[in-house]
Amino acid sequence: MRFRKFRSRRQRPRWRKFLDFCLAIVVFAGAAFIAARMEHFAAPDISGAMRVVDGDSLALGTRRLRLKGIDAPELKQVCRKGGEAYGCGFEAASFLRGLVGNHEVTCKGEGMDRYGRDLVRCTAAGVDLNQTMVRSGHAVAFGDYRIAEADARSEQAGLWAGEFDLPKQWRAVHGGLNEDFHAGLSSLMAIARRLFGV
Repeated sequence: MRFRKFRSRRQRPRWRKFLDFCLAIVVFAGAAFIAARMEHFAAPDISGAMRVVDGDSLALGTRRLRLKGIDAPELKQVCRKGGEAYGCGFEAASFLRGLVGNHEVTCKGEGMDRYGRDLVRCTAAGVDLNQTMVRSGHAVAFGDYRIAEADARSEQAGLWAGEFDLPKQWRAVHGGLNEDFHAGLSSLMAIARRLFGV
């Protein structure tokens, strides 16, 4: 009898386990939200005459900027259109270069990725660079811009006019930076890396 009472005290009811699980989720979500807000408000605006590095990256002097929420083919990436191979990575970079032109680029910083690059949303001459790259089919949605991607896909614009590997898949096979989506847990991890210098 004593043994039975001892065991019943140690076992937690199911509702208590469920409550603990829900509480853990709420605490984690709250911490992620607060961290994202802190990062957002601490992020600087960046502007100037920028150089296009590739279809989703810019440079201002030695500072590297990564267009947030999009993923463009890598410079060496080759895609197919109409049965012909073409350098879709080079084409994406050229398209972005055309959008930037000689205009000053204004970017809103939204944190930093694991490689120390500023995550940014940019405009040049009033054109939203991030959204336009996806809408034109020269980049894919990477955590954002799903509607722009759906429009490009339905019109078979850019990459969607042929066959291609998603840039993330191409990098996994051919090498390159292992990119995370620029939202959610990856943003929280970037903050933690920055805070602890990892």
